[in-house]
Amino acid sequence: MKKILPNVLEAVGNTPLIRLNHVTAGIDATICAKVEACNPGHSVKDRIARAVVEDAERKGVLRPGGTLIEPTSGNMGVALAIVAAVKGYKCIFTIPDKMSIEKIRRLRAFGAEVVVTPTAVPPESPQSYYSVARRLAEEIPGAFMPMQYNNPANLDAHYASTGPEIWEQTDGKITHFVAGMGTGGTISGTAKYLKEKNARCKVVGVDPEGSILAKVFKKEQWSWSDSHPYMVEGIGEDFVPQNLRMEYVDSVVTVSDRDSFIMARRLTREEGLFCGGTSGSAVEGALRYAREQALGKDALVVVVLPDAGEIYLSKIYSDEWMRQNQFLGKSARIGTILANKRRKLPDLVSVEITETVRAAIARMNQHGVSQLPVFERGKLVGSLSESTLFQKTMETPDVMELTAGALLEPPLPAVGPDEEVDEVVKLLKSSPAVLIFDQGNYLGIITRFDVVEHLGGQQS
Repeated sequence: MKKILPNVLEAVGNTPLIRLNHVTAGIDATICAKVEACNPGHSVKDRIARAVVEDAERKGVLRPGGTLIEPTSGNMGVALAIVAAVKGYKCIFTIPDKMSIEKIRRLRAFGAEVVVTPTAVPPESPQSYYSVARRLAEEIPGAFMPMQYNNPANLDAHYASTGPEIWEQTDGKITHFVAGMGTGGTISGTAKYLKEKNARCKVVGVDPEGSILAKVFKKEQWSWSDSHPYMVEGIGEDFVPQNLRMEYVDSVVTVSDRDSFIMARRLTREEGLFCGGTSGSAVEGALRYAREQALGKDALVVVVLPDAGEIYLSKIYSDEWMRQNQFLGKSARIGTILANKRRKLPDLVSVEITETVRAAIARMNQHGVSQLPVFERGKLVGSLSESTLFQKTMETPDVMELTAGALLEPPLPAVGPDEEVDEVVKLLKSSPAVLIFDQGNYLGIITRFDVVEHLGGQQS
């Protein structure tokens, strides 16, 4: 390892992979964060800025004294500004007006010129930040527009660096890769490398509500009018970037602004990872996917945290801003409902997989519960529901002597006690109950009725 680097560009990459330990409560899979805030410009964009500039230099389209022009949500601008500072280029960036003031000030700190454009206009509008950037590139002599959305050097940079780093850091044991979808370079380039190494590696894209990329993945009909404004910065689009290669993507999870911002704040407070909203999106998507797919202990999930939290101090790390946008103060923690349940049970009522259906029904009747988690030597393996048992016993009374394992249903989802009630409500739409899991122990069970009782008590 070099002790003295010749310039700041040599410090790009080789970012750490850090296991998440608290926000993953109730999930058996190992989930690790690729922390791109450790790059010099504090974002994943550092990886591609140098690549696209040096590619342009090799092709002769960018010469000494030239000007870099790019439509950017901020982080790519900073990354290009760093490259420009080292190599002696000028910079002009167009940026949508939804971006944080810290991002704009940071670009200007590097000596870049920033042109702010309206957000709520279609890409083809002369006012869009894409159109303004193109016009400037045509008007200014010696200008070069990297266009990270369509420049193949973007994808190639991740194929050459991010993918190999993750493969090496996990000793080739990665089973799932999760990343937000924006320009497409991160998810496509990394996925291409990982799938070449192991075709069974699953790739999960995360798309914000309001973007059309999830529709594209599902091959649904879409138009620009299907998109709507959202506040997460840096992912999602109202068009399809050429660098987004859906053939490498196996699933897409859609995440709301609120879920993204709450998770970013949790990552900071619970994991010590000071990150931005897109990082919150990616982790929220990864956790949701892991729960929905019931990923087990053999799964190793790597999720990209694209940037740092400093530039969001006036937004997602401002309680006032979060409340003004109705992202805070909407619900309590699920552990509060468990602690305040009016009908107390001695312990988590459950059944072993080898016990009979008759014993399971008797336990349900004894404690007045309608579902039981099923364990096998202390490990959660499934569940039994009153409705299924009733149906089966009516059809064939002989099932009473079968073991619980014979009628096993999927495990109930598990969440940590600090999970917000709003998040648990989403899980309860497809599951009759959730388990509360903390520090290796199952603390109790929350049903739909428990949540309704809690909400009713709040309103009375």
